[in-house]
Amino acid sequence: MTGVGMMDCKKALAEAKGDLSAAVDILRKKGRATAAVKSVREAKEGSITQYIAHGGKLGVLVEVNSESDFVARNELFRAFCEEAAKRLAADANASLETEREALVAKIRENIKIARHARMEVKGNGLVASYIHTGAKVGVLVEVGAGRAETTGKEEFKQLVKDITLQIAAGHPHVVSREQVPANVIAKEREIAAQSDRLKGKPAQAMEKILQGILEKFYQTYCLVDQGFVKRNSEISVKEHVAQIAKQLGDEITIRRFVRFQVGESA
Repeated sequence: MTGVGMMDCKKALAEAKGDLSAAVDILRKKGRATAAVKSVREAKEGSITQYIAHGGKLGVLVEVNSESDFVARNELFRAFCEEAAKRLAADANASLETEREALVAKIRENIKIARHARMEVKGNGLVASYIHTGAKVGVLVEVGAGRAETTGKEEFKQLVKDITLQIAAGHPHVVSREQVPANVIAKEREIAAQSDRLKGKPAQAMEKILQGILEKFYQTYCLVDQGFVKRNSEISVKEHVAQIAKQLGDEITIRRFVRFQVGESA
């Protein structure tokens, strides 16, 4: 009965009229009841955990929430997060509800798996992850190559690692501007059109200024248009990828990514 208080044990034994097996069942039921009660309380703290399978062909990023940051640093909580990532890597539909309820009963805080992302490489490429200090921000990215041998080269591996750091720091929303939703662009154009910079300008000049404002937006919103942080933004991510691709004599593509920050999905 590890993790259960002495008074709880005594009460359960009294309720079970001395039957130890029945007392254990009572405690287990109360543990599940505790989990149900805790589940209505908000869990906005927590941590991001990753798991990359051998060879970098499969990766998982998981956000698990708790009520307090103190619990998020608890060893049992961290062990649960790591187990969740491994299980979801093995099976995208894996259920950890039994383990979650048991942990809630032990820790006595609401805990929930807020979201997870699972990437499996199709063709040539690698999946890589990065967890920022404190485990409050995590990144998962898939980068593809034209040839299988490219993915084994150190230059390619370093590029993929640098891209994860870029995503963590730059907080892009999509890989390229072609992926920006039409409604997002329309909203940005509407906001830009009301800028003081456009007041009193002729139509031709207005459109040019408007395009300049949108270009600045793309450089923030789109990963490949961002200034490459490791080179002090002297070149864009797209330009850096092109340079490495040229060195390796291959085509390199950032296929997809996710960036999780604790609490943003609540």
